[in-house]
Amino acid sequence: MKNLTSLLLIILLSGSSLFAQSAYQPTAKNIENREWFQDAKFGLFIHWGVYSILGDGEWVMNQQKIPIRQYQKLPAFFNPTEFNPAEWVAMVKKAGMKYITITSKHHDGFAMYDSKVSNYDIMDSTPYKKDVLKMLKEECDKQGVKLFFYYSQLDWHHPDYFPLGRTGQEYTGRPENGNWKSYIDYMNTQLSELLTNYGEVGGIWFDGMWDKKDENWHLDETYSLIHKLQPGTLIGSNHHLDPISGEDFQMFERDLPGENTMGFNQTGTISELPLEMCETMNGSWGFNLQDQKYKSSQKLIQTMVKAAGYGANFLLNTGPMPNGKIQPENIDTLMVMGQWLEKYGETIYGTRKGPIRPQEWGATTVDKDGNVYIHVLEMQDEELLIPSLPGKIKSAVYFDGGEKVQFKKTEDGILLTIPKEKRDKIDTILVLKLS
Repeated sequence: MKNLTSLLLIILLSGSSLFAQSAYQPTAKNIENREWFQDAKFGLFIHWGVYSILGDGEWVMNQQKIPIRQYQKLPAFFNPTEFNPAEWVAMVKKAGMKYITITSKHHDGFAMYDSKVSNYDIMDSTPYKKDVLKMLKEECDKQGVKLFFYYSQLDWHHPDYFPLGRTGQEYTGRPENGNWKSYIDYMNTQLSELLTNYGEVGGIWFDGMWDKKDENWHLDETYSLIHKLQPGTLIGSNHHLDPISGEDFQMFERDLPGENTMGFNQTGTISELPLEMCETMNGSWGFNLQDQKYKSSQKLIQTMVKAAGYGANFLLNTGPMPNGKIQPENIDTLMVMGQWLEKYGETIYGTRKGPIRPQEWGATTVDKDGNVYIHVLEMQDEELLIPSLPGKIKSAVYFDGGEKVQFKKTEDGILLTIPKEKRDKIDTILVLKLS
């Protein structure tokens, strides 16, 4: 009877990727870290790997259909002698960012740290022979920045990643067989390394389940392992689905929460978990030599503001060059954003979503004292009608200068008068105190 029950359970779960951590109850430390995460609001995403050598983004192996036997030649050319973790972290702090999420292993299967279960890593396969994640973590600890690890569940290199998914197909040269559970064990062992050899980890940022959406990913085993090794570590997954039990925050790829302009997010659900949206500075995650379609600092600041209006963090990406340097264009953008946050950060950091859902004109945030910030990003006329607020307005002033804002209550809501000479081209911020 026991064997029959086990068999039925396996059959039930084998067709579903939603094999989640059962009866998950976050610890007090986890809840505390969720609060910190929601307060942080701004982080740096780093996509860095041997793919940077080719200067064609992190998907180059798949897009150019490079077989494993050829792609494995890349690590011999990866020698980032100009990598300076102190400079990276100092830049992050100057940009007003509170945490870093960096790729520990991307879809190409190459580990950017010292993995004991694979020689396909930066220590064993490159002339550099240094653990960049350890170097970065030590510097983050010194400068007070939290470090999260991105980990790709999808792997175009490992022979046990079988059956193959919808990417990394026959061109790789992998055998037409493999042991899926052995791959899961390999993945969990690498995660154990990341969670035991690098001190306190802010979170694990998963990606790649979408490659085999109907596969049994044994999430119960993986999520339980992570929460056992580090109960405070936050788990998020870029699976483009509703949050799964065991996850601690919900993420949205290149879209504001609930939106799907990029076609990635297959759910319109915005959960009650902490939220995060990730975005690129140009059109690429990994270093792309020819991608010069950089978004303006104004656009990125306004996207960050709208994300905050949903209560979400803004995780902004850079793809370092193969020598270990950050692209100058990215640094310039981050410094502009840092200057803006130095002046207006109190309307973003530590806030939660405002009483009005983000609109075309802008967004609202609310701080822990109950002050409501109206962020006016786009406005054609001198009057802006907003919905009624949950309380009587005791005062309304401009964040810059503190002058009173003219307003009147109408049957349709609250009519704000904002003369053109009071506008800021990036964000005109009003501060409302409610009874």
